[in-house]
Amino acid sequence: MNKTITELLNFGIIVIDKPTGPTSFSISDYVRKKLKLNKTSHFGTLDPMVTGVLPVALGRACRLTGVFLGHDKTYIGIMHTHKEQDMKNLQEIINKNFMGKIMQLPPKKSRVKRALREREIKRFELLEQSEDKKDFLFVTEVQGGTYIRKLCSDLGDMIGGAHMAELRRTNAGIFDEAQCVKLYDFEKAVEEYEKNPANCKKLKEMIIPAEEAIKTILPCYEVKEFAVFKLKTGKPLFKNDLLDKMPREEKFAIFFKEKFVGIFRKVSDGDIIGKAEFIFN
Repeated sequence: MNKTITELLNFGIIVIDKPTGPTSFSISDYVRKKLKLNKTSHFGTLDPMVTGVLPVALGRACRLTGVFLGHDKTYIGIMHTHKEQDMKNLQEIINKNFMGKIMQLPPKKSRVKRALREREIKRFELLEQSEDKKDFLFVTEVQGGTYIRKLCSDLGDMIGGAHMAELRRTNAGIFDEAQCVKLYDFEKAVEEYEKNPANCKKLKEMIIPAEEAIKTILPCYEVKEFAVFKLKTGKPLFKNDLLDKMPREEKFAIFFKEKFVGIFRKVSDGDIIGKAEFIFN
């Protein structure tokens, strides 16, 4: 999919390798200002001290937040225990109490309502420990919305105290470290583009076409040519609009000859099989 730089800036995603210090919002806003865009947004907030994968939506891709939020996240970090711990015994405590579905209370400083929420922990593995047996390198894969800092402190309540010392997000849904762009490299690419718009190759390589991301995360269906115009004017999706197979999923993407039309949710209303949640005009 060979997109122009204008198309990418209007409907693209750039995965920033967030450094420690700034907030996720400030990174997103910095990208907006550097690219001279009206709007950017980020998928999944990282605390200021946390580094790693921070997907930033550009332009109309900001409307896709609901599609990309809530997916599993992977982190690697260091947990400091307040007392010496045997790594094998500590892993057994984790396996017994912090694997599968758990109930978690968001930390006091979180912006969400402080109520117990069910979250799924798919992996929480200790990889190494320090010589003093108080620092543990760990990797964890969790359901979106899980607080790793709270995971460490809750474990600490069982072993005489523990807290998260360092954390890096290595994966956020379909986005991973391999796609990450350092802020320095981003700045240099923007500078080259500003000096000469023809020098946009580096910047283009950093931006993921939103359509490609959608194809990775949602089932996709093709429609007939006559249906495109009416769908783009807000009309519902009918059985006869589809080129071949019928969608079974609750949410799906519609394309016409590789061109993205929109995101629809499944409905059962006679011949109407879908209603638009997002239309790309």
